[in-house]
Amino acid sequence: MSLLKRIMYVEDEQDIQAVARIALETVGGFTLSVCSSGQEALDNVIAFKPDLLLMDVMMPGMDGPTTLKAIKKLPEMTKTPVIFMTAKVQTDEVASLLAMGAMEVIPKPFDPMQLANQIRTVFKQHNGD
Repeated sequence: MSLLKRIMYVEDEQDIQAVARIALETVGGFTLSVCSSGQEALDNVIAFKPDLLLMDVMMPGMDGPTTLKAIKKLPEMTKTPVIFMTAKVQTDEVASLLAMGAMEVIPKPFDPMQLANQIRTVFKQHNGD
């Protein structure tokens, strides 16, 4: 199946971006593209060709679900898997994100030392590897 190497991370908080960059690039060994808004992700996603979209839910302007809907309208991105990261982890909120097609919802705050392995595990489970 497909390999997980390139992750596009969509997150508006600079502090969280910095921690995630270390967790995913330095610890995880992934190639990472960090976008600060849904629109920035939409503008760059085709050129970056991510193997996975990792996105925040609550962002100004286009929130995570709105961004995902816009990205999935792009023919090249219809099969790209997504994982949401959010502090909003009530059962109904998580169910709603999973119903949108997310593979997983990772609660914030996340463990930077475990994030890459957590993402790899979810990716493998959903891709049959």
